[in-house]
Amino acid sequence: MKMPPYLQPGDTIGVVCPAGYMPKEKTKQCIATLKKWGYKVVIGKTVGGRSKNYFSGTDEERLNDLQLMLDDKNIHAIIFGRGGYGTSRILDQINFTKFLKHPKWIVGFSDITILHGYLQKTLNVSSIHGPMAGAFNNDKGENAYTLSLKDVLEGKPTVYQCNYHPLNNTGRITAPVVGGNLCLLAHGIGTNAEINTNGKILFLEDVGEQLYNIDRMMLQLKRSGKLQKLKGLIVGGFTDCKDTDRPFGKDANEIIFENIKEFDYPTCFGFPISHEKENVAVQIGKKYSLEIDAFQTILSTV
Repeated sequence: MKMPPYLQPGDTIGVVCPAGYMPKEKTKQCIATLKKWGYKVVIGKTVGGRSKNYFSGTDEERLNDLQLMLDDKNIHAIIFGRGGYGTSRILDQINFTKFLKHPKWIVGFSDITILHGYLQKTLNVSSIHGPMAGAFNNDKGENAYTLSLKDVLEGKPTVYQCNYHPLNNTGRITAPVVGGNLCLLAHGIGTNAEINTNGKILFLEDVGEQLYNIDRMMLQLKRSGKLQKLKGLIVGGFTDCKDTDRPFGKDANEIIFENIKEFDYPTCFGFPISHEKENVAVQIGKKYSLEIDAFQTILSTV
């Protein structure tokens, strides 16, 4: 997999919104922090744009704004303002010709999962699943989770830990990491953004889903062969899940466990990848060591 160049002081990071609307003032802390880290920052027109609906602009406006960032060889990374929904509406219109000549880091999660999937499957280019601009409003822009993004952007070693979970399956393996938002991973199946999970460590997270939807999406992954040949599975945060009036009968972790319990690969639950503050940066396509024992889980670069 092709790796864009890691960042150096003085490099430029673009901030753009290809999906849901984000007020410009909510990006101020991100911009200030990136500059404090030694980077220049370019702001796209869709950040705080004039949109009067859900999106940060029309499909054409969002496409053009992102295209300018992708084409500019003087921009070395792109951090998205937020996710929500909308990237898949413009994905097939993006021209990646100039991007492939001068690849750069694409950073985001949630709706951006569909773009990560496209980069992996169609372009074979690594990207970063990690905090977006809104995350920098926690702790004045600097905590272990936003700082993990700085480390990954600069190619520094990373080590992440979380506590033991009773649903874990212990073991130690090394493999490339892929994954993202469960809803978008299921959305990408059968398209040019369908991820390859064979021999990989897959990570999952989601927010605001009905519990029966989580079961349905896990079944979609399973029925399409995405769970059978994994080397390992990381289950992150499944926050603000909703239940029906007549209870589904299992929580999100139990639903996921039920769908993978027949497999023997190492699996951890409760890992800090989520829609919450606890969301570490992970380089998609890079090899990581995953060690799960009776006390803790450790994910580290190799």
